[in-house]
This record gives sequence, structure tokens and C-alpha cells, in this order.
Amino acid sequence: MPLERPQPSPTRRSNDHSDNRRAPDRDTPAKVTTLYSGDYYVTNQCDEMIVTILGSCVAACMHDPWAKVGGMNHFLLPDAKQSEGTITESTRYGAFAMEQLINGIIALGGVKSRLEVKVFGGANVINNSSMIGSKNVAFVKSFLQREGLRISSQDLGETYPRRLRYYPASGKAMLLKLKRKEDMQIITEEQRFAQRLKTQSIEGGIELF
Repeated sequence: MPLERPQPSPTRRSNDHSDNRRAPDRDTPAKVTTLYSGDYYVTNQCDEMIVTILGSCVAACMHDPWAKVGGMNHFLLPDAKQSEGTITESTRYGAFAMEQLINGIIALGGVKSRLEVKVFGGANVINNSSMIGSKNVAFVKSFLQREGLRISSQDLGETYPRRLRYYPASGKAMLLKLKRKEDMQIITEEQRFAQRLKTQSIEGGIELF
């Protein structure tokens, strides 16, 4: 007797619980959810697309091809000094973002061992010595390796922001590298977000994003 596909509730989880980031898109019939720094979003609906713009931030996209559940996060590590092999306040922000995404998918019927993972972003868009994009890339690769999750596709590093479209039901990702001057506004937005992270703690259930 064949196994029945699970039918979990279509509940969505995000750091923004309103619908003001969900809207139709003129280029696609899909319902679109926009993510900003610190957001995550998961869904089991087949007609949804998640979009974001990445500078130094990294987005992890995960999809269970059997349960047709998926989602994306968008995170930035605070620019804190750290030594290799040490869990610092900075890396804990990244771990929290990854755990939110994985747990959200599992709550909608996904299975961790089946997850298809794609990662994007981590550009060094600011010309200084901090190399925060590279640190975000190193973190997400290390985290996924520790969790036993293989990266099936990636586009990381370099110096340009990226616009990402992701279809969580199918796992399809579409990427555009941005080189126009007006696209560089993402750098200012990420700098403001990083500054906020330096003054907040992930302890005590505080809402960061």
C-alpha cells in the first residue's frame, strides 16, 4: 500500500506576521512574498514565490521535494571578531536564522534529511577590511556541513548585489546580479541592520527583526 503524502496545515511562519509583504506580481501569477534582512518565510502552497535582494547578506533556500514544502531566510552576521571553532554572539545570529527556517519547514510536514538546499549572496559589497560577505558565506557552509545538509546549488561571494526569486514548492531559483548604481542602496540598508544587531541580544525571546 503506497504511503500517503502528508497534508499539514498551510500555516506560514515569518518574522512579519502581517500580509503587507505579500502581493501579486505582474510578471508571474504567483503570490509574492518579499524578504528583508532578518526575515524568513516558509509555505506549503504551490502558487507562491519568495523574492529578496542580497548584498553582504546570505539567503538559504530549502525545499522538501516530496512534501512540497519550502522556504527562505535572509540573514547577516554582526561584524564581530571571532576565532575558528568558537561559537560567538555573531555566529549565533546565523544559527538562529537557519534553525528558524529548518524548524518552520518541519512544522509544515517537511523532513530534514530530504531537504534540497540552495544558498546565495555573501558579496563583499563594501570596500573595507571587514569582508562581512565572506564571513556570512563561511558560516552558512560550515553550519550546513555540521547539520549534514548538502548544498545542491550556490552563487556566493563576488562584489555585486543579487536579486533572488525562489519557488518553495518546486525549489526553482532565479538569480540576477545587480550592477546599476541605484541597486547599491542595499548596502546602506544592510549597514543599518548590522548596527541594530550589535545592540540587541537573541536571548529572552526578543523580536530582532
